[in-house]
Amino acid sequence: MSFWKKIFGGGDEDSSESAAASGPHEEYKGFTIRASLLPAGSEYQLSGSIEKEVGGTVKRHDFVRADRFSSKDEARSFTLAKGRQIIDEQGEAVFSQSWPAKPN
Repeated sequence: MSFWKKIFGGGDEDSSESAAASGPHEEYKGFTIRASLLPAGSEYQLSGSIEKEVGGTVKRHDFVRADRFSSKDEARSFTLAKGRQIIDEQGEAVFSQSWPAKPN
């Protein structure tokens, strides 16, 4: 990548960074949890998604929390743990929530 593209953006991402940005995934109780990197200054914010095929359609729930970590590995590890917690607490109901909640 050229010097100017590195400074001003554009062009293809570095393939190693692109692979890292997609993050690891984990199968848990029939769900797929994916960790993603969300840079927040010099730290990384907890960010990921939960997916599952329901009725022939892949459903997805994205989540972001305020927790921040100094390393990518720590952010990924805690994101996968948070995904497991969400699945344990909500199961498939996580896909039926609509935000913001509608007033009665």
